[in-house]
Amino acid sequence: VQLQASGGGLVQAGGSLRLSCAASGSIAVINVMGWYRQAPGKQRELVATSARFGVINYVTNYANFVKGRFTISRDNPKNTVYLQMNSLKPEDTAVYYCNANNRGDLYWGQGTLVTVSS
Repeated sequence: VQLQASGGGLVQAGGSLRLSCAASGSIAVINVMGWYRQAPGKQRELVATSARFGVINYVTNYANFVKGRFTISRDNPKNTVYLQMNSLKPEDTAVYYCNANNRGDLYWGQGTLVTVSS
C-alpha cells in the first residue's frame, strides 16, 4: 500500500486544516489507519487512529492533546483517510504522517508539514 498525504500548510492559531491521505489500494480491509506527527527535535507521536471493528464499523482513538479538536475519518470508496484539525495551536506544528497497519504490516506516507503561527 502506498500512501500520499496532503493538505498541510501555514495557518494562524485558532484556524483549521484538513489533511488527506490517499491510498493506492483499498483501505476498507486495512485494520488500522492512523495519523502521527513529528515536531522538530521530538519523537514521532500518535495523533489519531481509526480501527476496523467488525465488517463495517470503525472505532476512533485520539491522543489527549487533540481530543475535541481533531477528527479522523475514512472514505472507503475513495480510499482516503482524513484528519480534520480545528482550533489549531502553535504546538500542533509538525510534519504529519499517514499510517496503515494491516495486521502488523506497517505502511507510511511521506508526511505533510503543518505550521501554526501564533
